[in-house]
Amino acid sequence: MQPVRPYHHGKLKQELVDAAIALIAEVGTSGFTLREVARRAGVSHNAPYRHYRDRDELLAVVAMQGFERLTAAMQRSAARGSGALERLRLCGRGYVDFALRWPQHFFVMFDLPSSREKYPEYAAAGQEAFDTLLTFVVACQQSGALPKDEPELLSLTAWSLMHGIAKLAISQHLPFSRPATRDFADQAAKILLSGMISVREENGLPAAPFRSQPISN
Repeated sequence: MQPVRPYHHGKLKQELVDAAIALIAEVGTSGFTLREVARRAGVSHNAPYRHYRDRDELLAVVAMQGFERLTAAMQRSAARGSGALERLRLCGRGYVDFALRWPQHFFVMFDLPSSREKYPEYAAAGQEAFDTLLTFVVACQQSGALPKDEPELLSLTAWSLMHGIAKLAISQHLPFSRPATRDFADQAAKILLSGMISVREENGLPAAPFRSQPISN
């Protein structure tokens, strides 16, 4: 058995997060307990309560970390684009990339009920991730590439598509390798954007040029 360290171990707070992520990878959130997290961290079963009031608070911290990484992944991927539409498409690719790289975070982020009152930092991190996508949608609207009505609706539509692809991929319900999953996300984003552009044309406005060349890894 691991030696039990005192609760005031200097790096315990982060080690509990790391142990939680490893446990989630094995048992999911339904089998997640603070006692098992403590055992894996090598501390007494009461030690986690010095930092987290219950299991849900620790899960909220994992989710918050996930949303922060998701925001960074979308921004990093989108930065490779040369125009507003391409940056929006690559933002979606970044969403799927994040899920493939950190599936444990992804599951926790959307299993935990969104409570701004109980977990304000978690809620704020989630809102920042959505606002990142919204910013890219608004940029497309401002460039004339997408219709200007209801940017939140367009953003939720794009989020839902990429989230579905990501969830299917990490649940192993897509018949693709990881690189092929990223390519599939690109193609799905192109189809979605083409539909949005068609809406713009139906309103009597010409569509802006759209780069459809695939972006390599």
